[in-house]
Amino acid sequence: MSLLACVMTLAANILTAPPVEAPAPLPPLPSPQQIAWADLETYAFVHFGPNTFTNVEWGEGRENPQVFNPTQLDCRQWARVCRDTGLKAIIITAKHHDGFCLWPSKHTEHSVKYSPWRGGKGDVLKELSDACREFGLKFGVYLSPWDRNNPLYGTGQPYNEYFASQLREVLTSYGEVFEVWFDGACGEGPNGKRQTYDWELFVRTVREFQPNAVIFSDAGPDVRWVGNERGYAGETNWSMLKRDAFFPGIPNKEKELNEGDIDGTHWLSTECDVSIRPGWFYHPEQDDKVKSVDDLISIYLGSVGRNGNLLLNLPVDRRGLVHENEAATLKAWRMRLDSMFAHDILRDARTPAPQAIDGDDATYWQGDGVRTSAMELQLDQPRNITMVVLREPIALGQRIKSFAIDAADTQGKWNEIAHGTTIGHKRIVGIDRVTTSRLRVRILDSRAAPLLSTISAYDIQ
Repeated sequence: MSLLACVMTLAANILTAPPVEAPAPLPPLPSPQQIAWADLETYAFVHFGPNTFTNVEWGEGRENPQVFNPTQLDCRQWARVCRDTGLKAIIITAKHHDGFCLWPSKHTEHSVKYSPWRGGKGDVLKELSDACREFGLKFGVYLSPWDRNNPLYGTGQPYNEYFASQLREVLTSYGEVFEVWFDGACGEGPNGKRQTYDWELFVRTVREFQPNAVIFSDAGPDVRWVGNERGYAGETNWSMLKRDAFFPGIPNKEKELNEGDIDGTHWLSTECDVSIRPGWFYHPEQDDKVKSVDDLISIYLGSVGRNGNLLLNLPVDRRGLVHENEAATLKAWRMRLDSMFAHDILRDARTPAPQAIDGDDATYWQGDGVRTSAMELQLDQPRNITMVVLREPIALGQRIKSFAIDAADTQGKWNEIAHGTTIGHKRIVGIDRVTTSRLRVRILDSRAAPLLSTISAYDIQ
């Protein structure tokens, strides 16, 4: 059954509700690129560069390129680990604040071209983009406009043109780029001056050379920062934001970035970035401080499970490899996730014929004036349930403001077992284990006629 032909629906093998006229889309709406980005859900960040070898988080720009010399660099190993973990893409720090370029840029001597690695003939971006294509991953790039090495930094438009030229180099040399990640940091350059960034020029450059890429920053324009580096979105998380009130590097806006705006002017979904270690770059003293599988599960539920995407940082080590501690944890994390979501209890559920319910609960919306809707699901036998996953068809806008989940007891009485606010692309709701043969989702409030694309349930051991 077509999604657009149904107002509240499940997957095609579940739904038996009758088709009705689909409501009009509710702006602001995501672009096709933003929808494709949301479908990725989880992907990797890789912080790698001179900081890896100098054991710092922020380089000063005065590092000798000779320090960059990984002994076993293997981007195919990165890609293999990510693919086997279910991570769908890799975003690499092509240029961090120190200005060092992981590709042989013709615009600066502060790059791999002047390092001993591969005899000065190496190109990390080429090796990684090739590996991503080989292993079926998407390729993305981080470029910091802050440059603590280049003497043009702080000169205004001359530096902006320099940075745009580096963008053009990267965006025209390595095939398709799915995301361009802009850091809003703006400190002093080698001349002690700060730079006023020409964001319009930078965005225009990306649009020209990679029109299908989404652009990340505090203000998007396509993807917004979650407002923290812990990997958690808000319990309430709207995909909309009053974008014109934000700019890259904006301070003291964590709550707004974390939760979005119900009356936001633009579609600007949340990306939740977090490192698998305490630091973003590799530090050998943190080899025993890799986040546990339980930590990663919690972060997944707090990011992907709250209408966000998870960007998980893997600090590649001095050999040029994803460390074995990370690789082992990621493998166990994937096994746990696969086990958690392997068996959808509602796969063969039935929906009874829709009937109006007396009182505040209406089985289906009856026009824009009704804001309460319910969907009942019947199982052939009682089953244990500990988790429910809800999704909205975001191509028609984010609508639902609050919901509740009920389970019927053996006497047929409905009992509320969970409630929440926003849903969006995906909402994962954990509940205390309940045994039931009838489950109901009630939409308590919505911006317009509520829509669900899927409802699924699981028994997490």
